[in-house]
Amino acid sequence: MQVIPLILAGGGGTRLWPLSRSHYPKQFLSVDGADTLLQGTLKRLLGTGENALSGLGRAMVICNEDHRFLVGEQARQIDQTFDTILLEPIGRNTAPALTAAALCAVGGGDDPLMLAMPADQLIRDTAAFRHAVRLGIEQASAGRLVTFGVMPTAPETGYGYIQLGAPVPEGVTGVHHLAAFREKPDREQAEQFIASGQFRWNAGIFLLRCSVWLNAMARYRPDILASTTLAVAQGSRDGEFFRLDRKAFTECPPDSIDYAVMERITLDQPEQTAVVSLEAGWSDVGSWSSLWEVSPKDASGNVSRGDVCVIESENTLVFSESRLVAAVGCHDLVIVETADAVLVMPRERAQQVKSVVDWLASERRDERLTHRRVYRPWGSYEGVDAGERFQVKRIVVKPGASLSLQMHHHRAEHWIVVNGTARVTRGEEVFLLTENQSTFIPLGATHRLENPGTIALEMVEVQSGAYLGEDDIVRFEDKYRRT
Repeated sequence: MQVIPLILAGGGGTRLWPLSRSHYPKQFLSVDGADTLLQGTLKRLLGTGENALSGLGRAMVICNEDHRFLVGEQARQIDQTFDTILLEPIGRNTAPALTAAALCAVGGGDDPLMLAMPADQLIRDTAAFRHAVRLGIEQASAGRLVTFGVMPTAPETGYGYIQLGAPVPEGVTGVHHLAAFREKPDREQAEQFIASGQFRWNAGIFLLRCSVWLNAMARYRPDILASTTLAVAQGSRDGEFFRLDRKAFTECPPDSIDYAVMERITLDQPEQTAVVSLEAGWSDVGSWSSLWEVSPKDASGNVSRGDVCVIESENTLVFSESRLVAAVGCHDLVIVETADAVLVMPRERAQQVKSVVDWLASERRDERLTHRRVYRPWGSYEGVDAGERFQVKRIVVKPGASLSLQMHHHRAEHWIVVNGTARVTRGEEVFLLTENQSTFIPLGATHRLENPGTIALEMVEVQSGAYLGEDDIVRFEDKYRRT
């Protein structure tokens, strides 16, 4: 039986601000080592010999259209590729996402199993995870809708809970029918849940046969199924990308997998459900406090990352991205530094990061959306300095990549090559620049920057003019199909 991994990568991850932001959310960040959370999600499926998952097909991913090149690039960095990158024009929660993926998977006449996983979770024990997936495959092959319940280690109030029903008739250890979903409890309820032994944390991971899911959607949410079917039918493929039709998908009602199907089928067909208990070092990394809890600590309970100095402090998380951060006499704090923002708060109030993000939105601050370094399909740029009528950027262009053929109405640009080779189009001219050479792009001139070499092109761009916003751009040609 073929199993297609589906990675749900549409989240915003703003609870880890300022490290995670709307245009570069936490699934694309490394919070626990070299790999990003997305890369870790891909890698935990891989194994050989006894660790291999039989019948595993190439993964699909569904993400925001703005993140499509980040997804593809991060997979290629670990020598992986996706079968399909489904592009959402707008987020509609997990039920429409899973439905769209299932429709694409059965489009060729197949009826595979689909393992749906969030892209932004940590799971430390990959062997235990694969074992749980094998148990889930057995249940999904029998036509059941399977979810995974994490063995709770504390009475957490920030997670939803799954209540276990009767053991499955086959008598498999660690597999039950689903009795109910419970919303995030208060402390007293959470303690009661833990004491009963009949509850698990809701991991948001599901395993099911595509046709079983689509039939359930037809029964419980035919409106979502109709809109998503139209979005797939009128969608378009561009290499590994599949763009869902914007109008049809925007009109699709939003809903989660839990609410759309799982809670409803639990009431009238509980025998069609299964909960596989998962004990694999799981965390949803949903806040700075949860990241502190799952991270390696020093003898005083401190978690440090980057260029930091921690003295006479306890149970404090200190993250530095761009400069030295020193913490002296700190207790139970979160201290996070990025190139353009610093966050300091008591660890117990980590959930209140949302109030900061809300304030940034009300003030129309860019720090809610982007980091100082902004990623593009061709590479990245980073603001270095800015003042009235000028700004300076550091630009990195990947080998073989090129910016669009474009022009600006309000600014001129000076380009200085620091490393690598640049091919410059300026009006009718095409010429090469190498290290320490420069050129000038007048206001209104049609131009393009390319990297024809085999190493990254690094350059400094000095912009000058009356308006320097990123929206002052007219594209004539673009290999990445941006408008």
